[in-house]
Formats: sequence, C-alpha cells, structure tokens
Amino acid sequence: MATRIRLKRMGMKKKPFYRVVVADSRSPRDGRFIEEIGYYNPIKEPAEISIDEEKAIKWLQNGAQPSDTVRALLTKAGVIQKWTESKAQG
Repeated sequence: MATRIRLKRMGMKKKPFYRVVVADSRSPRDGRFIEEIGYYNPIKEPAEISIDEEKAIKWLQNGAQPSDTVRALLTKAGVIQKWTESKAQG
C-alpha cells in the first residue's frame, strides 16, 4: 500500500482549514485516512501550522511520500531537517 502525507480540507465555504493526514494514495482527498498528524490554518495571520513531529518522522521512515504542499509545511516546521539528520545517523 502506497501511503501519502497530504492535506484534508475542512472548514466552511471560503474559510479553509486543513488537517495533515496519512492516507492511502488511492483514497479521495477528503475520504478515508490512516492517521491525523497535524493541522494547517492559512486564514490566521501568520498561518498556523501544528504537526506532531514524532508521528511525521515515523511515517516518513516507513516510506510515506509527502505531497508538495505538505513537504513545504514540514520544512517550515523543521520536521524534514530532523528526519534527514536521523537518516544520516542511523
């Protein structure tokens, strides 16, 4: 099963709010997911990003591929850097 780390859209019309989830790559955008690892709120100023680093690193180590947007969010949160450091050490 190919897993992706991607955004699930929530919120009202014209007021998006996203959850960062791990899902099967074949499932629909707002459909079934395996685990929720954080959220992203682009409406707040500055944008609010909250990601559980331990869960995100665990899924990256297990082979989950982040979408382009989620990769940018993980980079801003510092998760990608910690993941590459843990790969280099072990």
